[in-house]
Amino acid sequence: MGLKAGIVGLPNVGKSTLFNAITNSHVEAANYPFATINPNTGVVAVPDNRLDFLSSLFKPERTIPATVEFYDIAGLVRGASKGEGLGNQFLSHIRECDAIVEVVRCFENQDIIHVEGSVDPLRDIDVINLELVMADLDTVNKRIEKIENKARINKDKESLLEMSILIPLKALLEEGKAARELKLNQEQEDYCRTNYHLLTKKPILYVANVSESDLLDLSNCGNYQKVVDFAKNEGSQVIPVSCEIESQISELPSEEKKLFLEDLHIDESGLNKVIRATYALLNLATFFTVGADECRAWTFKNGMSAPECAGVIHTDFQRGFICAEVYSYENIYELKSEAAVKEAGKMRTEGKGYCPKDGDIMFFKFNVSGRK
Repeated sequence: MGLKAGIVGLPNVGKSTLFNAITNSHVEAANYPFATINPNTGVVAVPDNRLDFLSSLFKPERTIPATVEFYDIAGLVRGASKGEGLGNQFLSHIRECDAIVEVVRCFENQDIIHVEGSVDPLRDIDVINLELVMADLDTVNKRIEKIENKARINKDKESLLEMSILIPLKALLEEGKAARELKLNQEQEDYCRTNYHLLTKKPILYVANVSESDLLDLSNCGNYQKVVDFAKNEGSQVIPVSCEIESQISELPSEEKKLFLEDLHIDESGLNKVIRATYALLNLATFFTVGADECRAWTFKNGMSAPECAGVIHTDFQRGFICAEVYSYENIYELKSEAAVKEAGKMRTEGKGYCPKDGDIMFFKFNVSGRK
């Protein structure tokens, strides 16, 4: 189960600089609108000290972390949903994403052009969010046109279900509100998520791009505080990041990164926070499999059953699930070996009804056509 996140924002707010730092790649980050024409993608590891510890303990041949795939698209401008700038063709690249990461410019710099002429994070958020809303409204209107007669005249069951979703969606979007604000029953929710891929239905994380000086004194950064207040009212999260600093850090070896952060009196890279927050945005968690051949972090959604988690590894594991041997990361961190965990009676056998927890270490037993 991989997580995909789309990075959006106005031109010159730091999107591509953020993307470069996250993926440690080198896509173009020029000081003019539309420098990014094709979507750039990068798969990055989810930082997890637990996996590092397990790897040091088991000394496996390979260590495989959980990942997030980021999509960086061209900067949007006012009217993008109607074809302004390079139009909303780029929004199609992130319709399959699970979450939206919206980069908001909170730094002042006369040498870096702002497409709206001045730095105003709330105005910028409004511009981007409205373009996402209008793109979704276009999707909804086109779908209504296609099935309206089928629902009204033929009373087709599926079309009637769709119209029960689309009509209130249309009304909400026409008010400039996000699709995620619409309350649907479970059947409608599942259908909407599977079939429409609406941009404003996706959870959103705001990244406030601040200057180095503001990063060290956020309480006095007015632009950042505006974004915090906005996100709080919306029920969203904000991560403060200096994209320029993170870009510099990303080029350093691991030990130098640590010293750089210590010099700035920062306990953790802002990018690690962005990656972790994006991973957590969809209520995802991690279980581990360990051994001499491999230590690996696997992504699952909180509430999944043990067989469903087994299926994350391989469908045969789910189909032939018998049981799982489970212990917690805290157990092995405290006792320092799997043998000690067993001796302490901390390893247990769980059946089909068990819902794994974040940090569980699991060994699945299964049987498919005589295989175990």
